[in-house]
Amino acid sequence: MKLKTVYLALCILGTILAYWQFLPWLLASGLNVRLLIHELFLNRISAFFAIDVIVSSIVLLVFMRAESDRLGIRKRWLAVLALLTVGVSLALPLFLYLRELELEHSASLPTPTTV
Repeated sequence: MKLKTVYLALCILGTILAYWQFLPWLLASGLNVRLLIHELFLNRISAFFAIDVIVSSIVLLVFMRAESDRLGIRKRWLAVLALLTVGVSLALPLFLYLRELELEHSASLPTPTTV
């Protein structure tokens, strides 16, 4: 199985698992940002996970910028949108999928010859 197929499957899994927990909360509470933040930092263990995800999101943004510039990944904005709407569980495998597509595309291009 190709790595890009694994990344695509992880995109689906990451979205389903994240929204499996978020959608029932959203239906019960509405889009109450104050309550969301309160419950996110309700105790030390949930705060630990929240801070871990926030830091991971910042690292992912830096990585996506650097890799996009280095490899010329054109659709990085899709991964940024995924980060803002779902989270790292979608954005990371999506960006890695886009990265694999770019690497495949680059490998298929003829290499320039030196004279």
